[in-house]
Amino acid sequence: MARRPTIKDIARRSGVSESAVSFALNDRPGVSEDTRARVRRIAEELGWQPNSAARALSGERSGAVGLVLARPAHTLGVESFFLRLVSGVQEVLSVGRIALLFQVVEDVDAECAVYRRWWAERRVDGVIVVDPRIDDPRPELLAGLGLPAVMVGGPDAPGPDAPGAGDQGAGDLRPDPAGSRPAAAPAVPPARRPSTIRADDAGAMVQVLEHLHGLGHRRITHVAGLPGLAHTARRMASLRTWSEGRGLGPDRARSVVTDYSDAEGAAATRRVLAEPEPPTALVYDNDVMALAGLAVAAELGIPVPGRLSIVAWDDSALCRVTHPRLTALVRDTAAFGRLAAEELLAVLAGGVPRTRQSELPRLEPRESTAPPPTAY
Repeated sequence: MARRPTIKDIARRSGVSESAVSFALNDRPGVSEDTRARVRRIAEELGWQPNSAARALSGERSGAVGLVLARPAHTLGVESFFLRLVSGVQEVLSVGRIALLFQVVEDVDAECAVYRRWWAERRVDGVIVVDPRIDDPRPELLAGLGLPAVMVGGPDAPGPDAPGAGDQGAGDLRPDPAGSRPAAAPAVPPARRPSTIRADDAGAMVQVLEHLHGLGHRRITHVAGLPGLAHTARRMASLRTWSEGRGLGPDRARSVVTDYSDAEGAAATRRVLAEPEPPTALVYDNDVMALAGLAVAAELGIPVPGRLSIVAWDDSALCRVTHPRLTALVRDTAAFGRLAAEELLAVLAGGVPRTRQSELPRLEPRESTAPPPTAY
C-alpha cells in the first residue's frame, strides 16, 4: 500500500527544512509568503492531510464529534429514525469538515466506557447523546470528564412531577402504575450541564389521543418502546394524564412496552387483540411496529380501519405506501439532527449550555384511522 505523505516528504520536495514546512502549513510566522505558497502547493499535490491524533495530543482539536447508540443491534436495521437523524447531523458537520465517529454498544455502561476512552485518547471534541434515560448517569459523567455534549430528547429536569415509565416488561400488559415516578437524576452544576434539544412528546401524544377520541375511540392501547427511556416515560405519562382527565380508567387507555422491534410490536399486538375487550385503536412508538401491527390485524382477519385504527409515531415512506396508508406524526427528523449538531458546534465555540425546543410534530390523518364500529 502507498505510504501516507509526511512533513519530511514535503520538506524534501520543497527544498526547505521540516520546521519551515510546519510554519507554512500552520500559518505561523517565520517563512516568506513565497515559501508558504510553495509548501502548501506541494502538500496538496502529495495529498497530505494533518494527523488528527497528533494534533489532539498537541492540544489542538481532533476535528471529530462522537455519537454512541446503546440499543440492541437487531433493532437498528429496520428503524429509519436514526438514519434520518444522523443525516441531519452530518449535513452540518460536513460544512466544517468535521468527522462523525459512530459506535453501537449494548448498554449505557458500555456507552459510558466509550466516552471515557474517547476523551482519554482525545478522539473527539464533543458528543451528541441520544436516548436520555429516566435515571441517567451520563450527564454527571460528561460533566466530570469535561466532555462537551448535547443531549437529544431530554432529559427531564429532576423533580416530583417528572414522568415515569413504571416497571413493565415487554410481555407485561398491565397498565403503567399511576403513581410511578423516576428517581431524580444526579445533580450537575448548571455551568457544566450538557445542552439539551427537547422534543414535546407529551404534546404529540395528546394530539394523537384527541384525534382518536374525537373519532369515538374509548379503548386505546399505546405500544411503547423501551422502558427506562425518558421519551417513553413522557409519552406514557401523557397518556395516563390525558385518560384520567377524560374519565377513562387504565383498562381503557394504557401503555405496553417493547424493544421497538417489529417482532415485539407484532407479539404485543397479538396479545392485546386476543383479550375479551380488545382496544379499538393502537398507537405505536415507531413506524416499524405499526406496520407489524397492521400485518397481525390482517392475519387475524381484523379490518383496518373498520374494526381497528392504527397510528404510527414517526412518519416514513413505509407509512405512506402501505395499504391502508397509516395515520402518523410528521416531523423533520433531519432538522432535529441539524439542530443538535449546530448546538454542539456552538458549545465548542464557547457557548453556554442551554435548552432548545424542536418543533412539535404534526399529526397527519390517513386511511388507517376511522370511527370504531358501533358494537365496540
